[in-house]
Amino acid sequence: MTTMDPHIPASAVLQRLREVGCDHVVTVPDWVQLALHVRLESGEPGLTLVPCCAEDQAVTVAAGLTIGGQRPVIVIQNQGLYACINTIRAVALDAQIPLVFMVGQFGREFDNFGHDPAHSNRNMVRLLEPVLAALGVEYFRLEQASDLDQVRTAFEHAHSRRTATALLVGAPLAWT
Repeated sequence: MTTMDPHIPASAVLQRLREVGCDHVVTVPDWVQLALHVRLESGEPGLTLVPCCAEDQAVTVAAGLTIGGQRPVIVIQNQGLYACINTIRAVALDAQIPLVFMVGQFGREFDNFGHDPAHSNRNMVRLLEPVLAALGVEYFRLEQASDLDQVRTAFEHAHSRRTATALLVGAPLAWT
């Protein structure tokens, strides 16, 4: 029996972001992606960290960067995505500004790692995918290192269709 390691290395995420041409990380820090934040705060070549106070601000800052020819990613947690649904609707869906989100599944139970988040006992985890589906926002799970190809898929989807796309980070990122 093989076991799944749900803790994707932050260094591998940064490498994939660079490979897809991402140049800015716009964020309201979250615990699930803390290892990524720490790396970015220390300085990562080719990636500019843009900390924001609220998720609505992160969405509009990323939209401005996109309009200005940059290629940002928005890094937030699930609770923050719920808080900025109207801004996502207005900016990415109605105005058709391509935005890629990395959404940490804050509150996910350890025994749910590697399983369908729909079976979580926590609403904020269990409802994320249905809410995104209701909005028409395509999402991809980042559950283990082998899922990192989804980073490219998400960027291609968002930019080719001029919409929002979400990468759902299922477990805390590893400190490597």
